[in-house]
Amino acid sequence: MAVTGLRIGVVGGSIAGCAMAIAGTRAGADVTVHERSDGELQDRGFGIVVPPPLHRELVAGGYLGADMPTAPVATRVWLARAPGRRSARELARQQAPVTPCNWGLLWRALRAGAGSSAYHRGRPVASVGRTVSGGAVIRTADGEREYDIVVGADGHRSVTRELVAPEVRPVPAGYLVWRGTIPAAALRDHPAQLELLATAWVTLGFPGGHGVFYLIPGAATGSRLLAYAVYASPPHPGTAPDAPVRAAYVRHIAEEHFPAEWADIVARGEHTSQALHPVADFVVPRAAEPPFLLAGDAASVTRPHTASGAVKALQDALCLEQSLRASASAAEALHRYAEERSAEGARLVGLGRRLGRALVENAPEWPAMGPAEVAALSRAALDGDGSYLFGSVQRQP
Repeated sequence: MAVTGLRIGVVGGSIAGCAMAIAGTRAGADVTVHERSDGELQDRGFGIVVPPPLHRELVAGGYLGADMPTAPVATRVWLARAPGRRSARELARQQAPVTPCNWGLLWRALRAGAGSSAYHRGRPVASVGRTVSGGAVIRTADGEREYDIVVGADGHRSVTRELVAPEVRPVPAGYLVWRGTIPAAALRDHPAQLELLATAWVTLGFPGGHGVFYLIPGAATGSRLLAYAVYASPPHPGTAPDAPVRAAYVRHIAEEHFPAEWADIVARGEHTSQALHPVADFVVPRAAEPPFLLAGDAASVTRPHTASGAVKALQDALCLEQSLRASASAAEALHRYAEERSAEGARLVGLGRRLGRALVENAPEWPAMGPAEVAALSRAALDGDGSYLFGSVQRQP
């Protein structure tokens, strides 16, 4: 028998927080979201991809509208610079369908879906705690509110996680990821690359790392942005150069190692957005300890090679809704949630580490590879695991 009449407080109003608010509301709970930022969040983040079956499930389940723009493609193309030349050489093609999204448009769609819940902006949560009756309390500058469940959806610096798993700290990978978006209209001098990206997403290998390129919807109706992520070691390992030096280094990588046409795209500077992040990961022992539950990046952060940040947050929300509907108490629902999502977080962190070793830390001699070598590299990195990013490869014997 489903538990009803619960009060759920959500710490964090980003993608994970809005998705969890929808989940709680759909299961009959009274949900309040506490978001520390006092502005809209749609300009945060860059491109993301989700598995097509998950996107269909979210639309069918009422989390997303069918009219939210996406840019689905079915093929992954692996490229490198041809030896002794500056042109591109295709290494392999894999059937690997993905549904790219614009982070801001996804957040906006989820925020609209969470409309029936109370959403408080500009209300940083100072702390969370337990009540004497076994419930939970959220403390802000406005006072305290008691809840039956508190969802920590407040990212890798989660105040909720500090209560549930205070010993967990990020583990640095030792390399960086540069992210950027460029208006597709600014790439009119690169028709071949735009034609390729209309039906495929691209992995570009270079010494010591790789880059990923794909199209996402822009904010304007019908527009497209080129989203990219480039993984490599910092310019001076063991040091922390200032931001302008580190940001410029991605242009150096592109000019030094990319095929000329792809180097020009990254170096041209007509970016809509650009950011640099150290790569790190962590996972909590359990994703829920009643009355607290962790979701999204608050529960685990995997290396971005898995393309699972938003994906895991959305799957967390689906699991919460199902757990609430199948349980007779809040505690039972959180135990169900923990059993499923704790294991998934650990799996994804392990997968991200293997992909990081294969594609960055021990990157192969990309130009010497062909379809068989790329497939072998993919299978070795997956190590029997599954990932929608590798499509047909994981189904091969």
